[in-house]
Amino acid sequence: MPNKHQALSEIEYEALANLRYRIRKFRQFSGKAAEKLGLTRQEHQALLAIKGLGAGGRMSLPDLADKLFLSRAEVAELATSLQEAGHVTSEAKQKRRPAVMLTAQAEELLRRLASAHLYEIREMAPELMQALRMLQDHRQMEVAAWMQ
Repeated sequence: MPNKHQALSEIEYEALANLRYRIRKFRQFSGKAAEKLGLTRQEHQALLAIKGLGAGGRMSLPDLADKLFLSRAEVAELATSLQEAGHVTSEAKQKRRPAVMLTAQAEELLRRLASAHLYEIREMAPELMQALRMLQDHRQMEVAAWMQ
C-alpha cells in the first residue's frame, strides 16, 4: 500500500494549492453574498444546513451543532439569534432534543443565496475539477504502480 507520508510531487502541491485557493475564493464570495442579505456567514451555514439536511423541515440542535462543527452551547446561541431575527422557529415540544425550523423569511433568503451560489459554483467547476483530477490521477498511478 502506498505510504501516506510519502513526499508530494510538485504537481500535487500545485493542485492542492489551486484547490485550496478555489475553496477560499468560494468561501469569500459566499460570506459577502450572505452579508449583503443581512446574514453572518455562520447564520447562512446554519440555515442551509437546516434546509438541506433537516428531516421533515426541522433539525435538532445537536444535529445542527454536528453539521456546523460547533459546540452545543454555541449552536444554542446561534439558534436564539436566528429566532430573534425571524429566520427560525423553535419546536418547544422536544425539550430533550430541541429542533428548529425555517421561516418563510429564511426560505426566501436561502432561495436568493442558492441561485447566486450555484452560478458561482458552476463558474468555478472547471478549475475545481481540474485540481481534483490532478490529485486523483496521481493517486491512481501510485496505486497501479504499487500493485505491479
